[in-house]
Amino acid sequence: MMSCTSLLRDKSSRHAMRVLYKAKRVLTCAGCASVLLFIAYFTPTSIRYLEGLIPMNRCHLAPGEKLKLGNSIDASLDLWSRGDVQTCTDWGAPVIWDGMFDPDHYDQEHRRNHSSVSLTVFAVGRYLDAYLEAFLLSAERHFMVALPVTYYVFTDVPERVPNIHLGPGRSLKVVRVQRHSRWQDISMMRMRAIADAIESQIRRYSRYIFCFDVDQVFVGRFGSEALGDSVALLHAYYYHRPQSLYTYDRNPRSRAYMETGDFYYHAAVFGGSWQNVKNMTETCYQTIMEDKENQVEALWHDESHLNKYLWLHKPSRVLSPEYCWSSDIGYRGDMHVTRLLWAKKKYDTLRITE
Repeated sequence: MMSCTSLLRDKSSRHAMRVLYKAKRVLTCAGCASVLLFIAYFTPTSIRYLEGLIPMNRCHLAPGEKLKLGNSIDASLDLWSRGDVQTCTDWGAPVIWDGMFDPDHYDQEHRRNHSSVSLTVFAVGRYLDAYLEAFLLSAERHFMVALPVTYYVFTDVPERVPNIHLGPGRSLKVVRVQRHSRWQDISMMRMRAIADAIESQIRRYSRYIFCFDVDQVFVGRFGSEALGDSVALLHAYYYHRPQSLYTYDRNPRSRAYMETGDFYYHAAVFGGSWQNVKNMTETCYQTIMEDKENQVEALWHDESHLNKYLWLHKPSRVLSPEYCWSSDIGYRGDMHVTRLLWAKKKYDTLRITE
């Protein structure tokens, strides 16, 4: 027969075991819950939301101080109307956000200066049927509506370019280009095609040029406030990220190689005066060809070379992500308007070459 002491010890031992078992179950459940919460919380959408909470740098000027840009139009920019975002760069270029400018004032000044704009867009292979008509129709509603505009559609199938009704002072020209076997080559070779078109045609008719990807749709004003000598666009996915996460080309063998930079720019939209865009596209084409000779391909192709160029040759104007936004990013408190929106990507089918 067990003594009272032994019985008490046995009872205490069983109780301790039950406590440990319950504790183990609680910890296991807590661990599983933590993992599930981590997975649920750190989805791409959640990460992008958290990125939006990272503050941007601020304009380095003193409150109320104006940029010294040497033109009367930009003297009207109100850099301090947007305290939530960066409104100027370290080298004194404006970063254009909603609320900083009077659209009527910009349109009046550019009409007075007889400004005219060329828009270049590439619609090669399946991209023409998938995107071009929607792109052009939306551009007629929203792109530089106060100014004369000439569209230059670069395509390998000119006969399939849709017949779009154009407003007064607006025209469309089709430029036949070669279709390359890889979409990467199509993307990179557009630099040469744009430079050639500027030399042969555009320089005679337009003071400014904007170059666009075709898989986008205008959804709001993309107006004369965007015009400048050299215009770059903040990439919507990177403008809140720390520079250490920018996807510059890190291969020292590439001419696009960068250790550091200012911003990460999106090649879906860039522009400027015809002289600056000609130099920009010629230089990018030259560095792309030098890479090809060395059997190197930059990480993001022409975009990597464009970022290198814009680091060495600072843009005189930077557009906020309002001017090219992706709805997949989700809510951002600093995005008051959207002017150009990424169309739904169909890479699996559209990037197949025949």
